[in-house]
Parts: sequence; structure tokens; C-alpha cells
Amino acid sequence: MTTEIKVPVLPESVADASVATWHVSVGDTVSRDQNLVDIETDKVVLEVVAPEDGVITEILQEEGATVLGEQLLAKIEDAAGASAPAAAAPAASAPQAPAGETKTIQIKVPVLPESVADATIATWHVQEGQSVSRDENLVDIETDKVVLEVVSPEDGVVTKIISPEGETVLGDQLIAEVTFGASAAAAAPAAAEESSSADDVLSPSVRRLISEKGLDASKITGTGKNGRVTKEDVESFMKAQASAPKAPAPVSATPSSQVLGERTQKRVPMTRLRKTIAKRLLEAKNSTAMLTTFNEINMKPIMDLRKQYKDVFEERHGARLGFMSFYVKAVVEALKRFPAVNASIDGDDIVYHNYFDVSIAVSTPRGLVTPVLRDCDKLGFAEIENGIRELAIKGRDGKLTVEEMQGGNFTVTNGGVFGSLLSTPILNLPQAAILGMHKIQDRPMAVNGKVEILPMMYLALSYDHRLIDGKESVGFLVTIKELLEDPTRLLLDV
Repeated sequence: MTTEIKVPVLPESVADASVATWHVSVGDTVSRDQNLVDIETDKVVLEVVAPEDGVITEILQEEGATVLGEQLLAKIEDAAGASAPAAAAPAASAPQAPAGETKTIQIKVPVLPESVADATIATWHVQEGQSVSRDENLVDIETDKVVLEVVSPEDGVVTKIISPEGETVLGDQLIAEVTFGASAAAAAPAAAEESSSADDVLSPSVRRLISEKGLDASKITGTGKNGRVTKEDVESFMKAQASAPKAPAPVSATPSSQVLGERTQKRVPMTRLRKTIAKRLLEAKNSTAMLTTFNEINMKPIMDLRKQYKDVFEERHGARLGFMSFYVKAVVEALKRFPAVNASIDGDDIVYHNYFDVSIAVSTPRGLVTPVLRDCDKLGFAEIENGIRELAIKGRDGKLTVEEMQGGNFTVTNGGVFGSLLSTPILNLPQAAILGMHKIQDRPMAVNGKVEILPMMYLALSYDHRLIDGKESVGFLVTIKELLEDPTRLLLDV
């Protein structure tokens, strides 16, 4: 039986989308709920998952192609005919070693960055006795800034896990042992089928559902292929929990869950990233003289420009022409004209930066992060679009490095993608200012004595009044308004 994989129904305000990344190739065997392809729109990245187990027989749209809602992307055939070869493949990849020889490899915490004192064991992706392959992700280690993946250096078997999830560890600390050789080769065939699908036990959609509902994945029994947990398993588990008799709440001074009649509340510890975000936001509020000034811009000129050139731009540069490249270009030009906004306070000194590294606020499953797009004054529109897209995908997948998170002279945050009409962004220390973009909303405006319906957007500039005066902040915001309402200025430098 052939199953057609189509583009999801796009939101009402989104005309088309782009095929961002294929995670499979023709001939690959896929499982139910496995992520096949990322579809990128102007606002979000959509994951398209496999509805059934099967084999990819045809991919109709390559990466970078522009697609419409419900457009055919690929085809999947029933995997029954490929089950025998697929079952034999893992056994063939079992670790090879001379008879009687074994070797134990110590798995240690990576060397932590200079500014990071310790880390936390976030998630073990393997268990003791499980067969692993070379470069397979064993554990996620969370620091204040990024999540580090520790992979297996060789094929083998996990013989010992020393540091459990939630434990605080230091750089170069021993956390597990992997054995490969004779004993590993003997154990690998028995666990090969399980290890071959270790990364797919929880697909992105299932993982997101479990996270949203606050469930314990270890308590959910998977009925999919090789014990994978499907959406139906999660829903069945939730129904079973709802119908099960409520156990008496344990008497505790700080219970993790309290039952109040039929209402419940759950207590979970904050992640290290969330603690760091809370600490830095509170520090920004308490240690700066923060004010916010507002303005509004007519987005029609940019929208008309995008509509006219987006197809040619994408064909020429292989990148979609979005709004963020215009925002960043306008910000860089305004920073050149108002150096104080591109400066920071260090003790009793003012540090003026002669380069333009812009932090881009990115929402991730772990929280809001601000990776840095460096030397924006030297980048073209296509390079800015590709750079922001790369940072957003890395943030979503937890792949951002410490170097990509450090630095930055000015921050741009776009709450409009979530529907925010107006907000007051908070400073990203030690920066002196942050620009908030918002939802583009059609509103009646007075133009040359007549009322016209125009796509308007509010701008909000929060700044540290200790360094930036009102005249400079307003002038900076007006400059951005003028550049965006007349994009020709960006080319003519006027």
C-alpha cells in the first residue's frame, strides 16, 4: 500500500512554505511518527512525520523547493517486503573485535567553557547493558547556556552508568563506561534491534506531547515497532491515569504534587537554563535604568518589495526573503548613526563597539535564547536570512555552541510571530538596548487627509537610560522607521 506524504495545512496568513531539511532518503526504512522533513514558513518550522511504518520510495520535492499546503512531498510503501533485510542489517553492524579481547572506555564530561563552573546530567539516552554504535548520542549534559551531547567513541555495550539524571557534574568527570570487544560482540546481536531504533523511541511529535502534558516517558509502554511509543500510547496512558483511583497524597513539607479535591498541581525543578534566564532578567531589571519608547511603521513598502522579488531572490540565493533581514539591516545602519546604542557600560567606563554583532532572540523548547549573528554590516540579505535560519534550527535542536551564545552588542526580538501586538522587551545584559518587533496588523491610517487601510507594526525600543538619552533613543527608533518605510534608503545610505 502506498501512503502519500503531503505538506500540512498552512496557517491562514501563510501563502507558501519551503522544504528546509529532509531527514530521510529514498530507500530508507521509517517508523510511525518518525520525523521525515522540516517545512519552513515565514513564522515557524513544521515537522512532517510518517503516519505508518514503511519505506521511502519517492521524494518529489527537494530541499529549498517552495511548496503549498496539501502539496505532495513523498511516497511511502508498506515495509513488509523490506523487513527481512532491515532485520539483518543491525546484526551485520555488530561490533567486531578479536576473540577474547575486550576494552573498557571511560565516558567523561567534556571540558566545560571557562565561564561555566559545573553542569547537570539532563537525559540518558541509553541504559546499562544496551548496545551502542560509534558516534551514537549517549547523554545530554546541560550547562547554564547550552546542552552538550556526549557520544560513544566506539561500538560497544554500556556496562556502567555512574552519574544518574539530575546529578551535578564537573568538567572531565567520569560518568559512564562502555566496553567493546568479545563481550560486547556477544551482547550486541541481542540488543541490535533495540539500539538501531534508540533515537526513534520517542519521535519529536511524541516527545512534544509528553512534555506538554508533563508525563513520565519511562512509565509509558510502547506498542509500536521495536517498542516505540506512539501518540496512541500516550493518549491511552493519559486515559488510564484519568480513570485510575487517586492515591492518597503523601504527607510532605514540600510535596511535588498536591491534590486539592479534583484539582491537582505539579512541582518540578527549574532547568539550569531557566534559572539562568530568571537570574539575568531580574538582574537587568534591578541594575539598569530601563525605559521603553515606541513608534509604528507602515510595512506596505517592504511587503510590496518582498512580493515583487521573493521568487527571483530565492532562485538566485537559495534563501527565502523574510522580514528579519530588513530589520537587521535597518538596525545596523541605525547603530552606525547612534554609537551610544551600540555601546555598553563596564564599571565606570563606557565601551563603544566598532563592530555590529546582533543577538537574535530564538524561542526553543528549553527557553528563550539569544544566539549572535556576527559582523552583520558585512552580510548581505541572503547571508542574514541563512544565518538566522541556521541559528533557529540549532536552537530548536539544542545544537547551539557556547561561542554562538556569547557576545552581541544589540538584540532584536520578534514577538509578532506569536501574535504579540505590543510589548516592552527587557534588556539583554550587558547590552544597552533591545528592539522589539510585533505583529503586522491592518489598521485605518490617515494618509494625505484620507483614510487608508495599511499593514502597521509597532516598534518598541527598551534602553538603559544611564547610557542612552531620550533624544538618542527616539532618534534611533525614528531612523529604523524611516529605513523600513522606504527600503531604498538602505541601498543609498541616506
